Amino acid sequence: MRAAYVEQLGGVDEIRVGELPDPVAGPGEVLVDVVATSANPVDTFVRSGLYVTPVPLPLVLGRDVVGRVVADAAGFRAGEWVWSNSLGHGGRQGAAAERAVVPAERLYRLPEGADPFDVVVMVHPGATAYLALVTHGRVRAGETVLVAGGGGNVGAALIELAAAAGARVIATASADDLDRCRALGATEVFDYRDPGLADRLAAAGAVDVFVDTSGRNDLEAAVGLLAERGRIVVLAGARSRPVLPAGELYMHDRSVLGFAISNARAEELAEAAVSLNDRFAHGGLRPHHVERRTLADAAETHRRLEQGAVRGRVVLVVS
Repeated sequence: MRAAYVEQLGGVDEIRVGELPDPVAGPGEVLVDVVATSANPVDTFVRSGLYVTPVPLPLVLGRDVVGRVVADAAGFRAGEWVWSNSLGHGGRQGAAAERAVVPAERLYRLPEGADPFDVVVMVHPGATAYLALVTHGRVRAGETVLVAGGGGNVGAALIELAAAAGARVIATASADDLDRCRALGATEVFDYRDPGLADRLAAAGAVDVFVDTSGRNDLEAAVGLLAERGRIVVLAGARSRPVLPAGELYMHDRSVLGFAISNARAEELAEAAVSLNDRFAHGGLRPHHVERRTLADAAETHRRLEQGAVRGRVVLVVS
């Protein structure tokens, strides 16, 4: 089969596109004909070795997949449309290939009528948002959620899911993205370049859950915005080293929680998939700024991701 892979971890120049043996499904696994995969910044972390995780070598890149089941297996029927968002790490081969083997506990059916190319773009940011808000942030109806960076796909998913959970949503984004944040459910939106942003956020009221998708992790500012028992969820910024105002944190029962979706348990991802599929089935969680490329573009896509030159998301169309 044709695949985008590396024979050793390292830089973009390690990426190869060529033939590898077809994978074989074992007990509890499902063989999938891949239609498309998406490219995520975390894929570059795995490939480079920045995120340390068990990987087989050669390693097929990519964690997200949408495709069709090849043969009846583990409760799935041949021809069913399916998706997954946890390949390419944790000892599992990736999705950037003509075929992929997926553990049945990490494979989910595509809702009828959902666009598979939209879905493959959103399963990673959507699950990230769900885990940040629900699993780790413990959001409740009536609480206030602040999304810093609402213009990206993770930020947009955070806004949409928080609003659907009954939370009041405040978002910061670029001026061009403010209307979209409102349309997704944010009731108050602010330009992150506004020199008076800190005062505007303080005036907007105390925050129960704060999520910064940019990775800046300005905890000095964020902690001061929190309500009693407010939570900051850190999900980006692998190299950030913020200052933590410990006194303000513990004197008000506030907390900072870090999570990486790569560490999510199968049952947590399955719970997220139920919520995501409900949104997909009703036309929600739509992507913004999507590029379609092919497996041949894998190395260039990784290079652009590392340079911060990708706006939105990239889909690698396989078949």
